[in-house]
Amino acid sequence: MAGPTTADRGERQKLESGPPRPPRLGRLRRPRTLIILLLAAVLAGAASVWVLYGSQWLRVEHVSASGMRVLTAEQVREAADVPVGSPLISVDTDAIEARLRRKLPRIDSVDVVRSWPHGIGLKVTERTPVLMVEKGAKFIEVDAKGVRFATVSDAPKGVPALELTVSRSAGLRRFGTDRLVREAVRVAGDIPAAVARDTRTFKVRSYDSISLELKGGRTVEWGSGEKGRAKARTLTALMKAAPKARHFDVSAPTAPASSGS
Repeated sequence: MAGPTTADRGERQKLESGPPRPPRLGRLRRPRTLIILLLAAVLAGAASVWVLYGSQWLRVEHVSASGMRVLTAEQVREAADVPVGSPLISVDTDAIEARLRRKLPRIDSVDVVRSWPHGIGLKVTERTPVLMVEKGAKFIEVDAKGVRFATVSDAPKGVPALELTVSRSAGLRRFGTDRLVREAVRVAGDIPAAVARDTRTFKVRSYDSISLELKGGRTVEWGSGEKGRAKARTLTALMKAAPKARHFDVSAPTAPASSGS
């Protein structure tokens, strides 16, 4: 019996393979789904931009200020000049901070924060005077960085006076007033707390000659601002060893001296 011909084998393959399969629906729907998702993302982004910038829902309506000790909230808000009515998202917080520090030198730092949905918060840290310089009937406050930041009519309570008695031909020309003020501030930060409470005046005669006048007529020769911690320890020990002394010299902390009674 003759075997199947080539034509018979081809016909059989067609019958076994069946009709051509249609393309899967998932492949057809995938581009359409991607287009829909893309359009949804674009619409959502446009809606978000409109809510943040174009709507009336998220605009600046009030400005609060906190942290002040001397300044008033009204002074801070006026100097900040926050654009009330503007979109909250568009407020330039860095510009507000710079404006406050420029207009109110008493401000050491300020944190400008958005308080959603309608507020701007100004968290202020004021400079603290550690020394004051008498000028006529006024007093210039000096902070721990040596910054002379405010002139006031009344002397701040508990703040020692700073007297510069430096020769213009030597000390001032060589070091400058600002450098000498910073040295005095440096000493103010190093003296023992008990001594600081009793200090009435810092006298600067030169870079290497800074002295303290304490209540009760006692004095301390401190010298320069160098080796401040060693001098503080030596002064504490010296005052304990000679409680009735009137003058203490720690300008050379390894060879201190006390005198008077």
